[in-house]
Parts: sequence; C-alpha cells; structure tokens
Amino acid sequence: MKILFFARHFTYLRNFESALRLLAEQGHQVHVAVERDEAFGGREMMDRLSNEYPSLTAGWSPERTDHWFSLATKLRLTIDYLRFMDPAYDLTPRLRARAKERVPQLLLRFLGLPLIRSTRGRRYLTRVLASLEQAIPLDPSIVKFITGHHPDAVLITPLIGVVASPQLDYLYASLHLGVPTALSVWSWDHLSSKALIRTIPDRVLVWNYTQEREAVELHGVPQERVVVTGAQCFDQWFNRKPSRTRTSFCEHVGLRDDRPFLLWVCSSLFRGSPVEAEFVIRWIQNLRSHSESMLRNVNVLVRPHPSRMQEWESTDLSELEGVTLWGGNPVDIESRADYFDSLYYSAAVVGLNTSAFLEGAVVGRPIYTVLLPEFHENQEGTIHFNYLLTVGNGLLHSSRTLEAHTAQLSECLRRREPTSVLSQDFVKLFVRPQGVSVSSTQVFVEALEKLAVLKPVPVAVPVTWPRRVSITAFAWFANGIGRTVMMSRREREQSTRVQAVRELKRVDREIRLARKQEIRAAKAVRYAKRLKEKQRRSSRRRHRWLGLYPWGSRH
Repeated sequence: MKILFFARHFTYLRNFESALRLLAEQGHQVHVAVERDEAFGGREMMDRLSNEYPSLTAGWSPERTDHWFSLATKLRLTIDYLRFMDPAYDLTPRLRARAKERVPQLLLRFLGLPLIRSTRGRRYLTRVLASLEQAIPLDPSIVKFITGHHPDAVLITPLIGVVASPQLDYLYASLHLGVPTALSVWSWDHLSSKALIRTIPDRVLVWNYTQEREAVELHGVPQERVVVTGAQCFDQWFNRKPSRTRTSFCEHVGLRDDRPFLLWVCSSLFRGSPVEAEFVIRWIQNLRSHSESMLRNVNVLVRPHPSRMQEWESTDLSELEGVTLWGGNPVDIESRADYFDSLYYSAAVVGLNTSAFLEGAVVGRPIYTVLLPEFHENQEGTIHFNYLLTVGNGLLHSSRTLEAHTAQLSECLRRREPTSVLSQDFVKLFVRPQGVSVSSTQVFVEALEKLAVLKPVPVAVPVTWPRRVSITAFAWFANGIGRTVMMSRREREQSTRVQAVRELKRVDREIRLARKQEIRAAKAVRYAKRLKEKQRRSSRRRHRWLGLYPWGSRH
C-alpha cells in the first residue's frame, strides 16, 4: 500500500509517529508532504524516522499561489464564519470572534443584514458561497503532484485549520482523480473549534464517540464514513515505565525528593488572554500562604508550553523556593522520557486547558483546574473543554475560586492515591474507546488498509457557465478594484503592521544615510585642511631651496 500523507507542517506529524512506524514495519510506503517548516522538533523527528525506515519519505507539497487561491481562501473563511454564527456557538464568543476577524470586510457587512443572519439565510448563503468555491479550477501542479506519486490512499491532517491553506485543494484533486481519501482528526478540539468540513472525504478518522457525534452533527458527515480508532498519539504513554528513580528525577530537575510535587502544565491560550506565567506565580504564592504545611511546602514543577516560551523569559522564579521551570517538546526519546517521568512522579497535574490533561490521565494522575472569570473564554468558552467535565463522570477536579482549589489540592496530597478513578474512566471513553488493552495505532492502520481497497468514483463538479462567469467576475473584482474592501480586519492589521515596520526602516535608513553624509562632510573638511597645510609646507620648502628666504628665517 502506498499512502500520500499531506500535513500542514512537521509538528503535526508528532501525533502520528506510532502510526508511521507501524505502517513502515508492515511493509507500506508513506510519503509525507508538508507545506512549511517549523521550529518545534517535528522535522528532526521525521528525519529520524526516514533514516530508520527507508519506506518513509518526506518532502514539500506544492504551493498554490495563483489569484484563485486568494479568492478561495476568502470564500472558505467566510463559510467558516457562517458556521460559527450557529446558535451552538453562542456560548463560545471567542471562537466566533476569531473566525470573524478573517472575513473580508465587504462580505462581513453583507452578513450583517437581518435576512442573512437568519438560519435559513445562512444556509442559503453557505450553499451559494460553496457553489462558487467549488467552481474554482483545480491547480494543475497539485493534480500532477498527486498523480506522480500513484497513491493507493491520500491522508490529510488537519484539513480544518483556521488559516489559509491549500489542503482543500489537495482533497479536491484527490477526489477528482478517484483516489480514496481520509481526514485524520489531529487533536481533541479540532472538530469543535476549527473550520467546517465542507467537502466530505471517504473516511473521517476520529478518536472517540464524542468526536463521531461532532463529525455527524456539527459537520454533516454521514455516520458510515466515520471510523472511531482511538487516540493513537497517546499509545506511547500506556504501559510505560519511568526512565529513572524518583530521587534521580528530582535531583535532575532541581527539586527536593523528600516531599511531593505538583506538575503545572501550561496551555496555548487565545491571543489577548492574560499572561499565564503571571497567573502561575500568583497560584504558587497562594499555595505558599496556605495554612496547611504540606500544601505550603509542596514542590512545584512548571512545564512551559513550547509555543509560549517567550512569556517565561522575563519571569523570575528564583525567589520562590521549591519551584522549577523545566521541560521541552516531547518529540525525541530523551524529551519523552523526561515528560513521562514528570507525569509519573507528580502527585497531581494542574493547568488551565491543555492536552497534557489527557496524557496525565493515561498515566493515572488526578487532574485539577480552577475556573476563573479571566480564563473563561479559554475553558468553558470552548466546546471541547466541557468534555473534560461531562464525558463519563468527568476528568477534572474543578473549582471556581483559588481557595476551593487549594482545598482540593490539600485533600489530594493527604490521600496520595496511586491512581485516579476519574482518569481511568475518562481514558476508557475518550482515549481508547475500543478497549484500554487495544492499541489505537493498530486500529488506525487497519482503517487505512481498508481505505486503500475502496474504489471511489472520480468526483467532477459540474461547472455551468453562470457559475463560471460569476466566479470569474468575483475574482476580477476581489483581485482588482475591490482588493481593499475584500481585505479582512486581520489582513488590515497585518498590513498596518507591515507598513509601520517599513516606515520605521525607512526613517532608520534616512537617519543612517544623513549620519553617513555628516561623517563624509566632516572627513572632507579635515581632508581639505590637511591638503591646505601640506601645500603650505611644500611651498615653504620650494622657497628655501630657491634661496628666497635665508636659512632659518621664518619670513
């Protein structure tokens, strides 16, 4: 079996390492095509896999840079915003606002009309925009790229991001060529917080039955196309043993081993959210002021989020005794061992909203959070976070004040239970719904093998001349005289920032040029003075040689 795997960038591959390994071990060929590089270690991970398994290769996917891509992106982002206008997202204002800032200003004004804001109006407009978007011609370079690899199946992740990406063009080209296609859901929040699945692939691979319901109800995917595989990315944490003793680990990270430690796992918060580093310090100070000595003296290991390291650069934890900032992105053997050890030896895992909660649950640790108003949009203001509270008996031990939160942590330290019942129950339902002893990676690979034997009929969207004329006129307007009004608020802000940077560079260049001119003018004055003095001295020597002045005379 030959699989062509499209991913946004190398970081996305870390959730599929176990699947890539198993595919290679079973004799399948996989070529991974990514759009761009990244700085979180995914590229190095893929290089190691390629060196270990010759059947795993990686390269760059073709870019679509024509004027059609710009128009397609604007139409797709507008359709996404229509999705977030649904009443199901009334309690998630931040998700709706994030989608809104990417919609072209002209279309945004049009969407504000009362008739369009109704449910029937939104559905009609979605069909119209989708019809226009599907009338955009396929990119010949993408079709040629897929044809050249002769894949038995095409796998795409994440497909439903919130940024401009040609991944939908990869899907359209694959459907046009009659190649079996699958979307593999990348994370636990993608089906509820990202874009809409506008065109349904042959299979949608999800983690659990909660995501299956999301795919069917929120995206309109036929249930027979959804395959529940479990979360293959967490298989690496099952039945794993720590790489060192607790004493050795505590010594390694700089903590005393005669007392328990709490593991704070940082989150990737919405832009404009309160700085988590500042809140963590406040949280630690609240622990240190507690009346109970065990909680007051507990060690704290803070694990920063790989994408938000900069907020810790100016944070000083040296004055807080028993506190360590430590940890990296778990993309290689050493960093994964460090991460697992930090989960395994912790008394509890604490944070705001992060997938590390799920990894802590797999290890069996109790998971705690505090629901404060300043972080509402990042927690209960999202759909996926509520699954941590509602699936089964819930995973989180949550409270709404720091006082109640510290009381829960105090009780946890007193009990010192080896494993959490809530975590075990949640893992059964959300991480490995096929059975705790069943490898999700194996189920995932079997789903791909079944996908490859499908023989889908090539999909060709009939483009009538009215649709062709409409999309051509729209493209002419959007890329020509209407380019300014077709910019989104986000694009305007980016354009303003770019112009500001350019203006600063221009002013800086002019200042440096003026300074250089001043230096050159000063050098010219000094040179003229030296030349004049040299000429005067030369004249005196000539006069003395001719005997015009007595020797030793100054006149």
